[in-house]
Amino acid sequence: MERLKEQVSYEQTIKGSRFLAELFPCASQSQARELIKSQKEKYADASHVVHAFIVGKNAEIMGMSDDGEPSGTSGRPALDVLRGRDCTDTLLTITRWFGGTLLGTGGLVKAYSGSAKGAVLAADEAGLFETLVEKSDFCFSCGYDAYKTVKKILLEEFHISDLREEFGTQVSIRAKVHTEERDSLARRILDASSGKIIVR
Repeated sequence: MERLKEQVSYEQTIKGSRFLAELFPCASQSQARELIKSQKEKYADASHVVHAFIVGKNAEIMGMSDDGEPSGTSGRPALDVLRGRDCTDTLLTITRWFGGTLLGTGGLVKAYSGSAKGAVLAADEAGLFETLVEKSDFCFSCGYDAYKTVKKILLEEFHISDLREEFGTQVSIRAKVHTEERDSLARRILDASSGKIIVR
């Protein structure tokens, strides 16, 4: 399963109606709600801001809305495209500005699913999906004498993210590491510091 790394958009015009599909990285249901609200405020002049999202480690939380379009013509097709991509932690909004010509239910399904597919394809072509990897938090403190050595080990030998450092009487380090590397990281730091630095 994969997750989106950064925002991407795709736009098309069908019979005068403009469709703007945007994909966002999204870590939770509450974040999805905030993003949807801001999209509706940003595009207050639009006819509809349809959305679909999938979040959770196992893609267990899903949501969608037709936002006033006929039931089943927009939110469901958009969600089906996301599900078909086997991704999670991703929100898709499709904003429509009505162009004066009715598309009919079949036309709407085609337009919304096509917009969703366009955004997903744009993300794929730009390499914006990454494999979902479970990460674990860790922390430790070390003296300034050991700081450069342990930081070099962290950055060169392990997959580290969200690194935070505090400099006081000692250096406090907090970060995330791929869960499968957690034990070997703790052993490596312990060995490199002759048993002085315990990773928690």
